[in-house]
Amino acid sequence: MQDQIQRHHFDDYMVPVFSPASFVLTRGQGSRIWDQNDKEYIDFAGGIAVNALGHAHPVAVKALTEQAQKLWHVSNVYTNEPVLRLAKNLVEHTFADKIFFCNSGAEANEAALKLARKIGLNSGQADKNHIVAFKNAFHGRTLFTVTAGGQPKYAQDFAPLPAHIEHVDYNDLDAALRVINEKTCAVIVEPIQGEGGVVPAQIEFLQGLRKRCNDVGAVLIFDEVQTGMGRTGALYAYMNTGVTPDILTTAKALGGGFPIGAMITTDQYASQYAIGDHGTTYGGNPLGCAVANAVFEFINRPEVFDAVKQRSEQFFTGIQALNEKYTVFEQVRGQGLLIGCVLKDEYAGRAKDLMTLAAEFGLLVLMAGPNVIRFAPALVITEEEVNTGLACFEKALASFMTV
Repeated sequence: MQDQIQRHHFDDYMVPVFSPASFVLTRGQGSRIWDQNDKEYIDFAGGIAVNALGHAHPVAVKALTEQAQKLWHVSNVYTNEPVLRLAKNLVEHTFADKIFFCNSGAEANEAALKLARKIGLNSGQADKNHIVAFKNAFHGRTLFTVTAGGQPKYAQDFAPLPAHIEHVDYNDLDAALRVINEKTCAVIVEPIQGEGGVVPAQIEFLQGLRKRCNDVGAVLIFDEVQTGMGRTGALYAYMNTGVTPDILTTAKALGGGFPIGAMITTDQYASQYAIGDHGTTYGGNPLGCAVANAVFEFINRPEVFDAVKQRSEQFFTGIQALNEKYTVFEQVRGQGLLIGCVLKDEYAGRAKDLMTLAAEFGLLVLMAGPNVIRFAPALVITEEEVNTGLACFEKALASFMTV
């Protein structure tokens, strides 16, 4: 019999880069999840926008178990059927012509930024290596992507950092236009800043970036790691904007919980990479791609997108009603099932307190910085589960007001 695992084993054995909750989760079904004590929670966190189909969805389970009986890993010395099916689906349903698969959003952004630098080099202009990014952005934890992310707290202890990356205020088009120039090889932007507080981009801002990139020969990269795969009520958020990027990165919900990421782009830019320029050991493995393809085909249907919009309206209506009663939030913002509740100034810095209280009352939520509670539930969450979760959230708010 195995030794009983307890929460203290995290502190005993794990590198201290996380500080997880005091309980240990053991199983899940749909948008419900249970801990070691069999306490039930409604899951509004969704694994940080990963569990698009919730927990143990039969579509994903079937794809994984069937593929597990066939082929697990062959490396990129060879190819396999699941990776080609998934690539075909992504190409046929987005702007892209070519796909690079990897294991995470950070790796997808790393591939995109490296490609941008290669495009700049191939332009014939030796100093075309400048990258423009935005304050409060988050693009991953590799040294390159953490530098591109506009949150110094994640990067400042790891200097010297990659050079020629400049940050300006998000949604400030004038500031962006001042720094995007002939030396710029890429602009990287999230259509909705997730970790930065669930802040949607203004359409005019994205349109202006698109035009400026065209004018100076820079590639426009959309980081859709968090907003992709139906999260906003469209397959990808760019489809809601009328602005098409040159490169798009996707991960999180792409595998519905199985680690996988992808960089997608056009033939024009994909051809700038040569064999050996970039690579991955596990990227495009049959297990991950089989699951991702099943998840993709389930999500990429009008009825799923319609359901996301319906549940989104339910969330916004429910949260606004709670806020009228408790007046805790300055603003409720976001799109689809990526929602941020911004605490009023008098509660600044207390998002973690509210997140902890929510768990005590049987609800898992997220933070997006110290002042924002974030919801990123399964796209298939039911009306009843939303109502149950909001009832738990009300209990947390009531308790929050007395602390």
